[in-house]
Amino acid sequence: MQPSGLKETQLNNNNNNQKVHPQPMEQQQSINQNPEAMEALISNLFGNISSLKSAYIQLQSAHTPYDPDKIQEADKVVISELKSLSELKHLYRENNPKPVCVSPQDSRLAAEIQEQQSLLKTYEVMVKKFQSEIQNKDSEIKQMMEKIEEANQKRLKLEKNLKLRGMGDGGGGGGMEFPDLTVELFMSNYEAAAKAVHDFSKPMINMMKAAGWDLDSAAESIEHGVDYAKRPHKKYAFESYICQRMFSGFQQRTFSLDSERTATMDDDDDDDDTETFFRQFLSLKDMDPLDALCANPDSNFGKFCRGKYLVLIHPKMEASFFGNLDQRDYVAGGGHPRTGFYQAFLKLAKSVWILHRLAYSFDPAAKIFQVKKGSEFSDSYMESVLKNIVVDEKGESPRVGLMVMPGFWIGGSVVQSRVYVSGVKVVE
Repeated sequence: MQPSGLKETQLNNNNNNQKVHPQPMEQQQSINQNPEAMEALISNLFGNISSLKSAYIQLQSAHTPYDPDKIQEADKVVISELKSLSELKHLYRENNPKPVCVSPQDSRLAAEIQEQQSLLKTYEVMVKKFQSEIQNKDSEIKQMMEKIEEANQKRLKLEKNLKLRGMGDGGGGGGMEFPDLTVELFMSNYEAAAKAVHDFSKPMINMMKAAGWDLDSAAESIEHGVDYAKRPHKKYAFESYICQRMFSGFQQRTFSLDSERTATMDDDDDDDDTETFFRQFLSLKDMDPLDALCANPDSNFGKFCRGKYLVLIHPKMEASFFGNLDQRDYVAGGGHPRTGFYQAFLKLAKSVWILHRLAYSFDPAAKIFQVKKGSEFSDSYMESVLKNIVVDEKGESPRVGLMVMPGFWIGGSVVQSRVYVSGVKVVE
């Protein structure tokens, strides 16, 4: 048995050899002494995570159907909840520095916190992904809105122009019916132009007769060496003469005008696209040409009429018709006389002008083509103005004597040119 003094000495030595951790013990006491604060912190943490899950679900829902306003609102909530979690994390770390030794309960809490932090990182990645998708969708929406606005502006401009030109419903309660842009529509206007050429040739030939012209010599000067089956067929030479001059420059978008940029009834903007040409066709097709010129004598249509009249009616021809050049001088000075002869010419000019507007309403535009004298007749792209023709017994293919009306290509369709076939017989 050891003496009591020695026993005390050994006990003191054992106490001196034991390791002491004052800081962790203080932290452990701090946690144990404030269970309510820790419970409140954990409750806030779990509540915050639940709110974050709810906000994330709302963010997903806002994408189907796509709603930019709801997406932005849900995105703000997600960011707010993430900030709250970050504040809780910093608050916990400030009040509870990491201890050297922790209890099992603290380990479980640390593991849960680590798990939630991993979830937060996942949410952050997904939020960034959604934000990128939102930006892309916003960009697409902006582009679509710009296209819609552009289409609305064109529609409003067209409606305004139609009303200004008397083409609206006029308040009568009935909307206007617009024709469809088809080959059939072009064909009907082509027929109208051919008829206008034929109709104008009659008064011109009559006035030439009254003025004492030698019609045989005149027909020969228009196209030399044509073998006409009958003398009355020489009228086709004068129709050919009219067409050659009226359709000259048809292949140009400006129809040989120096400028089509004048602010007129025909040009309401600076565009020369298919829509503009079709709008110009619609604006004039049902109007009296003289009324249109009275409204705006210096329009592009007015310039066209003025130029074509001076080319078609030669000064010598006009002097023989009227005994002077007063009407020619009036037209050259920018006027449009109300004489019967000039009004007959205006009907012809209008039919050719609107056919040009219609040709360039197609995309690609209708292309004009002509047939030269002496060409072999082909019913693929030619039509004879004479019916019931009999080919020469020698069996040779008939030849074109003169072109009466030009032809057109519209995409894959052909509008046949009209020709007078030379050296054939006609069955009565």
